[in-house]
Amino acid sequence: MADEQMDFVRSMSIATSGLRAQAGRMRVISENIANADSTSQTAGGDPYRRKVPTFTSELDRTLDARVVALGRIKPDTSSFRVKHEPGNPAADASGNVKYPNVNPLIEMTDMRDAQRSYEANLNIISATRRMIQRTLDILKA
Repeated sequence: MADEQMDFVRSMSIATSGLRAQAGRMRVISENIANADSTSQTAGGDPYRRKVPTFTSELDRTLDARVVALGRIKPDTSSFRVKHEPGNPAADASGNVKYPNVNPLIEMTDMRDAQRSYEANLNIISATRRMIQRTLDILKA
């Protein structure tokens, strides 16, 4: 019986780590979307740079299982969008304004993927809770 209990705990912990990682991913994506049209505070300066979340796999020694975690948040090194807007306070000497390298369509696609992964982990937790409840019901009978 102890092995089954550990399996339940391991399943819940792995799914919980996935929830945390996807929640962190959604925060980064939200920040990217929020800054998609921002410009530099100084004339000719660089605007917000898109951030890209990464994931790491870690060994949880108490569970003897691998769990996922949000890794480093890396800057996207792709080029900024440039528009010729001489009247803009963020324009450089040539009248060009740099805009973030954020594509809202890509961000929304990534957000949808993160939400689906989050929901999948929630479903694992729900299924595990139902199995625990059924096990308790059987033991009571």
